[in-house]
Amino acid sequence: MAPEIPIEATEAAQPVPAGSVAGEPPGAPPPEGGRAAARFGLGGVFGRLVRWEVALCVALVFVFGIGVDASGDFLSNYNLFTLCTNIGDLAIMALPMTLIVMVGEIDLSVASTLALSAETLGYLWSHGWPMAAIFVVVIALGVVLGAINGLLVTKVGLPSLAVTIGTLTLYRGLANVVLGPLTVSDFPAPFNELGVNGVPGLPFLSWSVAIFFVLAVIFGVVLHGTPFGRSLYAIGLNKEAASHAGIRVPRVKMGLFILSGVVCALVGMLYAFELSSVGENIGIGFELMVITVVLLGGVSIFGGRGTIIGVVLAAFVYGGLRSALLISSSFNENDFQIVSGGLLILSVLVPNVPLFAERARELMRRRAARGIIVSPESSSPTPPPTQGMVT
Repeated sequence: MAPEIPIEATEAAQPVPAGSVAGEPPGAPPPEGGRAAARFGLGGVFGRLVRWEVALCVALVFVFGIGVDASGDFLSNYNLFTLCTNIGDLAIMALPMTLIVMVGEIDLSVASTLALSAETLGYLWSHGWPMAAIFVVVIALGVVLGAINGLLVTKVGLPSLAVTIGTLTLYRGLANVVLGPLTVSDFPAPFNELGVNGVPGLPFLSWSVAIFFVLAVIFGVVLHGTPFGRSLYAIGLNKEAASHAGIRVPRVKMGLFILSGVVCALVGMLYAFELSSVGENIGIGFELMVITVVLLGGVSIFGGRGTIIGVVLAAFVYGGLRSALLISSSFNENDFQIVSGGLLILSVLVPNVPLFAERARELMRRRAARGIIVSPESSSPTPPPTQGMVT
């Protein structure tokens, strides 16, 4: 069931795009069916079939079908474990990114935060620090890095896109300075096995994906079943209305950026353990992959719409497509970058087609209400015909 948001926020919010979980005005079609289903007289079970998440389920089956057709080893324990290892870290970072995008912001520094945390781990370990102390330092580092983003966005008032592009470069530069050209690879054996052995009893399931499943449940409950989660939808739809409804918008956004920093810092350590080493240029390009997964999951880049289950499905569609293409002899990593870029564009465009169409119809209605009719042959407006005109 779609979560509700405060009445004050819904009254002042702008029209909600199809598929939104926010409240609709009286008489509007329910979120499950969307405006498209209502427009063609469709509802009930069929209306639910037009949901983005169902399309992702179909895409997931299709992608795995491509993989099986490309190679009989696609469903082997080894290949599934590799698939899970490759997507698990990205999927974990996609969870806090989902909440940030939900409130109308973005964090492009996630991969640089991962890199700086991983190289801090390598530096401290190479200087004899105990692992427990390193964990504390890395978590504190994640808090600081996330807080820098949050302060610049909420207190200084800078746009998150510009801020996190800057910190992306800043954090990456610091990461390169910490270790330089050195590589650290002598971590304790139990940690190094995280990237080699799967979960006991499930050899195809990597530890990163197992952690992702647990966190996805927690994030899903918080987002869809608590007042805090409903406040995120309200902020994404209309932050002014949410603020008037008593939601502390700057504090919420600040908390989300700090959460993103902590999660990415921990993923940096996990990723280092999976690689059994830390070196230069770790995690290059991860930020765009994370954003692709989030937007492919149906989270609106404009905020106020999206689900955790959509992000979970999108993570495996993305990872499965990558594995299916690379397991064939026709694609390599460079080719998949083209596919990934295309997915990112489609992820922004396709879910927002109903919104763009609604805006176009609203513009036409406003023009008609003002009595402005534009002739196809002429760009100059002409007044509407007058009823009962005497010649």
